[in-house]
Amino acid sequence: MSENKKAKDFDSGIILKLLRFTKKYRLWFVAAVIALLFSTVAELALPIILQKSIDRNIMARWVWIDSSLEYSDLPDADEYHHSEDGRIFLLVSDLKGISSSDRVKIKAEAMMASEEWYVFPDSDIDPALLSSLHERTVLDNSFNAIPMRILKQLNGEDRKALRSDDVVRLKKRVIQYFLLLMVILVFSFVQIMTMAWTSQGVMKDIRLTMFSHIMHQSLSFLGDTPVGALVSKITSDVETINEFFTSVTISMLKDIAIMSGVIITLFILNPLLAGITLLTLPPILIGSIFFRNRARSAYRKQRHWISRVNSFLSEHVAGMEIIQIFGKEKSTGDQFNKDNEELLKASMAEMYVFAVFRPMVDLFTSVSLAVVIYTGSIMLNRQVLSLGILIAFIDLIQKFYRPVMDMSEKFSIMQSAMAGGERVFSLLEEDHRIADKGELEDERIQGEIEFRNVCFSYREGEPVLKDLSFRAKPGETIAIVGYTGAGKTTIASLATRLWDIDSGQILLDGKPLENYSLSHLRKSIQSVQQDVFLFSGSLKENITLGSEMSDEDLRKAASTVQADRFIDSLEKGYETEIQERGKNLSGGQKQLLSFARAVAHNPAVLILDEATANIDTETEKLIQKAMDKLLEGRTSLVIAHRISTIQRADRILVLSEGHLLESGTHKELISKEGLYYNLYNYQYAAGES
Repeated sequence: MSENKKAKDFDSGIILKLLRFTKKYRLWFVAAVIALLFSTVAELALPIILQKSIDRNIMARWVWIDSSLEYSDLPDADEYHHSEDGRIFLLVSDLKGISSSDRVKIKAEAMMASEEWYVFPDSDIDPALLSSLHERTVLDNSFNAIPMRILKQLNGEDRKALRSDDVVRLKKRVIQYFLLLMVILVFSFVQIMTMAWTSQGVMKDIRLTMFSHIMHQSLSFLGDTPVGALVSKITSDVETINEFFTSVTISMLKDIAIMSGVIITLFILNPLLAGITLLTLPPILIGSIFFRNRARSAYRKQRHWISRVNSFLSEHVAGMEIIQIFGKEKSTGDQFNKDNEELLKASMAEMYVFAVFRPMVDLFTSVSLAVVIYTGSIMLNRQVLSLGILIAFIDLIQKFYRPVMDMSEKFSIMQSAMAGGERVFSLLEEDHRIADKGELEDERIQGEIEFRNVCFSYREGEPVLKDLSFRAKPGETIAIVGYTGAGKTTIASLATRLWDIDSGQILLDGKPLENYSLSHLRKSIQSVQQDVFLFSGSLKENITLGSEMSDEDLRKAASTVQADRFIDSLEKGYETEIQERGKNLSGGQKQLLSFARAVAHNPAVLILDEATANIDTETEKLIQKAMDKLLEGRTSLVIAHRISTIQRADRILVLSEGHLLESGTHKELISKEGLYYNLYNYQYAAGES
């Protein structure tokens, strides 16, 4: 994705593509959702237990109504008791079905208690205490009732005795509360771990898919794509998706569940107060939309300048030698300071948006709580709302706004994930593979290779090879020389199908290269490059490249090219760790390792691409005999600038601007006094023979 392309805040297409990677982990994902539901239900149950504890045990207030009233079916009452004189005693908190105006009317008709009562069981209570209670009413199921004013007149010991049942019930509710906390803890742990397993598994698969995809792309694509950009997509962009999975996906589901559950619970507890409370939501919704738009703009601007600063640093740190040679430290520093200043402004603009949003949410949370407390207090005074429900409302409102408070952080993560996902999947949708449809997998290769009227260009309209034709017989050594840019290295790339030709044919043992599978072709034709690439790891690993190989074969390969001498001189020998790109080895040593690597894999066709360019004259003489042995019995294409390394070739091809200009042995070409003759005289002008 280009830097200027704007990623969507939420792209369903990217989400669907991500979900394809979750199929093998769907059981883990389902387990995470189930754990989420259990923990959410338990979390919503906590305020209910708190409300029940306050209304039924701490602030237990009862009233009676006449059984002849239409309200006597008591559909909402959890607990009620009948007296012998036709009255029904129930908790004040269970009078939700009777409006305040109806209560005034009923009380005026003496059909409802005008004062509050206290109801208690008579088990384990001293009979003498019971008989001493004034205005005691005997109820069903061994329960008794007395006016609250009588209860308040008792001494502490007597009140404690009468309220012993409330204490027992309160202890049970405390245990329930604690158990719910444990349920939340356990299921939250399960949810986090299962989601982590899912997320890490998905990220692992995405990274493997991306790396495999990159490995099979053509060099034309890889050459046009900066290495840093590819690495960033596999690491940084995938990590943003991982953060989205772990920090946003499951928490977003939980937030939706919590907020929906809170609204439902509010209406169950008290529909009127719930409706009044929800009137405070529109301002926060409008504010959230405003924040989203402003945050999106600020985020994009910040990402643009982060990318600019990163690119500047990457380029100028790599080119620090040039900066110091030409004394450009000050101007470079000034330019970086300008870009860095723009990044600071963009970052502060984003922080400004977040700094406004969070206090705004705090404000609306406080306003909503104030509305609940004010309205609830009025309803409490009118006895149409209990204290427990009011406290539960306050707790639930705080739970409702908590996800909104986290919206700013989640929005940033989601925006990063959408942008990262866009870049990841745009890479996966790029397909520039070399076609691998060859059916020849185990064909024994003799080593005959032929270029037949081959034309090739890296860029359209800029041909590198023009109608090139030549043939190398099995076991023949062909040297290829020419000025820089003549197309010598291109021949090596085309022979191994790192690039495909524009026209003509390249044949191996008389069959087009396309008939061979790429793996078989590249095992049969291998090249030794001028710029040797060594991986971090041991010397042994850099020779074998992961192939199964005995220590004897390994040492034999190194010995063939005289590499065993310097390897054995190292303290750890073949287990010596190579630093990044072989920094702890000389150019000659790295070249010897590349020779050993080629010998170890024993290809039928060997291409030496400027292979001795980095080796000093003494080392070159040391390995010349080994090279003769290496080339013996196999077809070889030797690409070199040094005439001394190719004089004994069976045939020498002289290229000029993509054309085959001359062909013959060293003596034949010298006698022609053409381009090869000029190259020879140029190198030996100082008296070299």
